[in-house]
Amino acid sequence: MSEQGVWQGLPEAIQARIRDGSQVVDIAAGEVLFRAGDGCRGLPLVVTGTVRVQMTGASGHSIVLYRVEAGDVCTLSIGCLMTGAGYRAEAVTESPVTVQLLPVVLFEQLMAQSPEFRQVVMAAYGRRLDDLMLLVEEVAFRRMDERLAEWLAGHRPRGEIRITHQQLAVELGTAREVVSRLLKELEHQGQLQLGRGVIRFLASSTSSA
Repeated sequence: MSEQGVWQGLPEAIQARIRDGSQVVDIAAGEVLFRAGDGCRGLPLVVTGTVRVQMTGASGHSIVLYRVEAGDVCTLSIGCLMTGAGYRAEAVTESPVTVQLLPVVLFEQLMAQSPEFRQVVMAAYGRRLDDLMLLVEEVAFRRMDERLAEWLAGHRPRGEIRITHQQLAVELGTAREVVSRLLKELEHQGQLQLGRGVIRFLASSTSSA
């Protein structure tokens, strides 16, 4: 995807306004871009790298809502810009990231003046809403052992995964103790081997959780 990402199909005049009016920022890995309660400073488009957007509940447990990859805008920011409310989640860079930040004033001008810009923004918002609805359905209606088995199956070709039980709990939106218990059971079944910060898949394993 080009550096312009979702803006690529817009008229050149609109793309030029975005380029000229945006601020490009380089951010190191592990930095917090925004926290719950923060006001929105503009619409960020990730040029390079990956940003994780997650929510932490009153219990202290966190769940990953989605990731913003290169060429994508942060759709949580779209909602904040349209409502004027603060963020309900936080965003953390998972790698070194370059972000193109479209200021609030320019965002509002383009939403009012350009049907093409408005359509692109709302389409991005709609796609992410579909993803979040699927996440709600998965968390609410699927058993945790099934969700863990599916997540592990998607990473099995790598042979091993560098991830802590706490990080995996955040991915699945549950408690670390639940993940540890389920992983221990899979280890007992001979499906995998656990180490400090690593899960190794056993080549002879063919069964599922």
